[in-house]
Formats: sequence, structure tokens, C-alpha cells
Amino acid sequence: MTSNITKSINAALVSARELLEEVRKMFGRWNCSNRKEASPTYTTLGKKYQEMLTLNEAMSTCMTSKFLMPEDYCSDYYKPKSVVMTYEVPVYPLPDQNKWNIPAHISQEVVLPPKWKRPPERPKKKRDKPLSELLQKKNQHSCSICGQRGHNKRTCRNAPRRT
Repeated sequence: MTSNITKSINAALVSARELLEEVRKMFGRWNCSNRKEASPTYTTLGKKYQEMLTLNEAMSTCMTSKFLMPEDYCSDYYKPKSVVMTYEVPVYPLPDQNKWNIPAHISQEVVLPPKWKRPPERPKKKRDKPLSELLQKKNQHSCSICGQRGHNKRTCRNAPRRT
């Protein structure tokens, strides 16, 4: 006997199981399309950055006496060569779980649950102070008028009276 809620949860979990596979496929598609887009680029800078720097090139040459190359203003991370190197490494799909080659010392290793359970109450927001902080003397405020400790200028008894 199942209820409508159980059927709804099962239907949602089926799509969640497929989600991981879809995400893996999506990253593969992105990697492939970005590699195809970056490989035919032959300029030193990317198209977007080349346009930005050529717009400002006239202004920069007028301000200085020497001519500067636009590539000098751009980090190597934004150059097409770096982008191509990023997508050079292929993403290989994992084989079926039955075909995995797991070493014996790893497959025989037993993973135990944690020794301590988390307490059931809400976690503390204050941090635990170390012993060195607890042993330090607390600073006592001093009065800015008379210089004595234990009170401030508002409660000072040695202050001159106003008449």
C-alpha cells in the first residue's frame, strides 16, 4: 500500500538519479564546444579583449611618447593560448562499476562510522575560548578626567562641578 506522497517522492528521486549523469554529459558538451571555439583563434589576445584595447590604444599612445603593445596590458590567463590549454585535457567517461579495477588493500579496508555523534541541540554560536584567553586579566576602563580606574568620565566624582 502506497500513498500519493510516496509516489511523488519516488518520481522526484528518479529524476535526481538521472541528474548526475546529465550534469556529467553537460560538462562534456561545454568542454567540447569551448575547445572548438578556442582552437581557431590565432590572435595574441581574445576577440573581446582585442576590441577593448584597440579602442583605448589611441588614448594611450597620445599620453605617452613611446608606442606600447596592447598585449602588454593583458594577463596571460586571458590569452587564447591559455584558454586552449584549459580545454586540451579530455574528460573520459567512467567505465561500468563492474569493470572498475580496485586494488585489494583498498577493497578490504573497512570504513567505520564516526566515534562521536553530534548533540541533538542547536549548535553554539559563541566560540570556545582557549585557556590562555581565560587566564588573561580583563582591561579595566579608566576615567579620562582624573585617570583613575573603575569609572568613566560621565560618573567621575572628581570632575569640576558646573554652576
